[in-house]
Amino acid sequence: MNKVLIVVIAVLVLIGFSVFGSYNKFVVIDEGINGAWAQVENQLQRRNDLIPNLVATVKGYAGHEREVFEHVADARAKLGGAKTVEDKIAGANELSSALARLLVIVERYPDLKANQNFLKLQDELAGTENRLSVERKRYNEKVLEYNQLRRRFPSNIVAGIFNFNERPYFEAALPAKEAPKIDFGK
Repeated sequence: MNKVLIVVIAVLVLIGFSVFGSYNKFVVIDEGINGAWAQVENQLQRRNDLIPNLVATVKGYAGHEREVFEHVADARAKLGGAKTVEDKIAGANELSSALARLLVIVERYPDLKANQNFLKLQDELAGTENRLSVERKRYNEKVLEYNQLRRRFPSNIVAGIFNFNERPYFEAALPAKEAPKIDFGK
């Protein structure tokens, strides 16, 4: 009887260590995701801060392109008002699309493409987009690690007990997934 009790206690202790280990691993990875998301938000804010200057410069040359400026302003406001990670991802993708349309307008104005202020802003925006891409990749890597742990046995049991829910990836907007159409017929 003593040996059976010792074996039962040993098994319970091992299960306890496994649960605590899994729980702590979830906490560490979850905090890593939060840190990676903070860096994504940092770059989104940097981009958001550059946009008014870029729009103002383009407006000076192409003031009649009001619809595009409104799309940029609306997308920027949507991103600024987003509360959840999913809403922020959607807002960031919408803003990327609006910025792409703004930069298409630039192609129609050779004087604007030569403007030093515009070139500097465009260069800063390109650098920010690169940094945002890196941070988005790091965030997605952390989410992948977390979601994989969430699905593996016995971690999936711990995830269910302690409500470690699936985290969303920061995926590219649908237009970004499509290859651009190029027409050399002009």
